[in-house]
Amino acid sequence: MATNSPIEWTEATWNPVGGCTILSPGCTNCYAMRLARRLEAMGQPKYAGTTRVSGGRAKWNGKIVLDEVALDIPLRWKTPKIIFVNSMSDLFHEKVPLEFISKVFDVMQRARHHTFQILTKRADRLSDVADRLPWPNNVWMGVSVESEDYTDRIDHLRSTPAFVKFLSLEPLLGPLDKLNLTGIDWAIAGGESGPAARPMNPDWVRSIRDQCVKAGVAFHFKQWGGVQKKQTGRVLDGRTWDELPKRTMAA
Repeated sequence: MATNSPIEWTEATWNPVGGCTILSPGCTNCYAMRLARRLEAMGQPKYAGTTRVSGGRAKWNGKIVLDEVALDIPLRWKTPKIIFVNSMSDLFHEKVPLEFISKVFDVMQRARHHTFQILTKRADRLSDVADRLPWPNNVWMGVSVESEDYTDRIDHLRSTPAFVKFLSLEPLLGPLDKLNLTGIDWAIAGGESGPAARPMNPDWVRSIRDQCVKAGVAFHFKQWGGVQKKQTGRVLDGRTWDELPKRTMAA
């Protein structure tokens, strides 16, 4: 578990689930597949057999591991943190039973001193089970949208009782010029990074930023991306954008 996450918009990661399945184009170069392969090689049993090698690259093979031992980790972290839930999987994967999802939510409800960020591409399942889960104010729920073909995920997110709702518009693979930001508190945008990173048009990011500013939605620009993301940085039109949702869990 990472307590100093390199992900720009969070502070720590918590992975009670390991493994996933490629679902849409945004998954093609997923960093978690490569990392899972390395973690397996390092002897971490959670990721054993969760990937296969295809074309010389690690790919998810659909194996899902439920890590009961990891469930209580946030309860042992006494200092308040912003925690990304399942950076190495998708909590709403079809192979994760509702009973286990409920256990994760129970921990988040008990660990009220932390803020939890959940992100899914399986927004249809999210909306199907949302009314059977507790939604404490310290849980932020988000969906990934990489192109216009997947904006329906936003509607599913909007239907949930989550106190803070956010969008991860990364890896951004096309323009999103007509976003419906009603009920959305935060938007993260960024280009793809790592081997075989696909290019991102700067105007795609500017359009999202301008829509967020107009709608009063907090905007975070994560990175330009590319093979060497540190070189391209994250400055957009002369500044960095690190806004956070205006609502807090105290309400």
